[in-house]
Amino acid sequence: MDIAAAKAALSHLDIEEKDTNIRASSRDFFWYSPVLKARLDHVVADFVVRPRNESEVIEILKVCYTHDVPVTTRGAGTGNYGQAMPLAGGCVMHLRHMTAVKEIAPGRVICEPGILLKDLDVACKEASGQELRMFSSTWATATIGGFIAGGSGGVGSVHWGSLRDLGNIIRLRVVTMEAEPRILEFTGEELARVSHAYGTNGIITELEMPLAPAYDWTGLFVAFDDFAEAMAFADDIANEDGILLKIASVYEAPIAHDYFQRVKPYVESGTNLVGLMVAPQSMDGFLTFLGRRPEAKLIYRSDDHDWARDPGPIFEYGWNHTTLRALKVDPSITYLQVRYAFPKHRELIEKMRADFSPEVLQHLEAIRMNGKIAFAGLSMVKFTTEERLDEIIRLHEEAGALIFNPHRYTLEEGGRQHTDDTQLSFKREADPKGLLNPGKMISWDDPDWSYDRMYAYPKLKAAG
Repeated sequence: MDIAAAKAALSHLDIEEKDTNIRASSRDFFWYSPVLKARLDHVVADFVVRPRNESEVIEILKVCYTHDVPVTTRGAGTGNYGQAMPLAGGCVMHLRHMTAVKEIAPGRVICEPGILLKDLDVACKEASGQELRMFSSTWATATIGGFIAGGSGGVGSVHWGSLRDLGNIIRLRVVTMEAEPRILEFTGEELARVSHAYGTNGIITELEMPLAPAYDWTGLFVAFDDFAEAMAFADDIANEDGILLKIASVYEAPIAHDYFQRVKPYVESGTNLVGLMVAPQSMDGFLTFLGRRPEAKLIYRSDDHDWARDPGPIFEYGWNHTTLRALKVDPSITYLQVRYAFPKHRELIEKMRADFSPEVLQHLEAIRMNGKIAFAGLSMVKFTTEERLDEIIRLHEEAGALIFNPHRYTLEEGGRQHTDDTQLSFKREADPKGLLNPGKMISWDDPDWSYDRMYAYPKLKAAG
């Protein structure tokens, strides 16, 4: 690795010189996990470069390839698996300048990867009255490229499912890291090569994403004394085909009271809460549904409320924002990512709640899986030790709850703990030296890994 030579060859580009900014650009939200924080807190790039267009991306990759310098691509750094952490040092390629919206057409938008989800949404609404189908709860600060490379779903998944579902990404334009980088365009089956691959086997320089009609969504909070009734309400309304939702979240008591500061004056410690976003044309249907549930109490609607302080967008209480709000109150909180699949999702959630509450509190997001509504769990865990956290994960898995482990930094451990042959084979083709985001793909580094313990990347940059 010849850092000096690479920096000199790229000195005419936008290179960050300040150590504090280099450190900031080398970090993401890995600190959600005390396990990752203990292992990655020292990680920092040797330099940061910010390309302004695809030609500069190609130049950076070519230079770094020549000088054996690892390249880790970065958007806004809101991911929380350590996806954007340069484990081996080298170059962080920050795509903050690549923010162009190239085309907005009926049902689709073409853009560069560095644009914020919020800015892309605004551009689509202003130009065509359309909006993104789904986005992360970090909509205001996350980039579309980061969402596709590191995310799996989010706000909108109650209707549209996951990013991996057919039709939720239209096209990706990708640059390889070779002696002579190539530009490739992927659609259909080929999208799986680079979507949710953490930038380990190609750099996304352009995206084509589907759009839906934009609505002035009505945000709602509905309170329940009983958790099972709150869960059933969210599940049942998400299954009402004529009621269009953007999000349906469930928060076990005392999450709303203890961690949602603007909601706290309107709930008790024993209040279980459901957060919803409903399209305006579906409000009559929603209110009719609500009237059939005497156990449900509507305590907030964004278009008609008397709260002293507006709580803000409902989606900023859901998905990973729930954990973020809790961490601001109690730094010992961490979380798990769980899939509770149809048809026994409610039964399994109740078992986990009986086994672990209040050490593990249920936070659920209704999500469409293969056409069926079920729940993604972003369970909130009172962290004590790594050993206890691993035990909680093991007991979930033994009970049939699928864990996507947010306390691991590799693709495989954060997923289904097996090799993704599609992504691995493309890495062999597109990144022959293994310089793209090294340490994140076990199957590249150690094909015979047994997954009997946490993988430790052997070239992890040592603490200073």
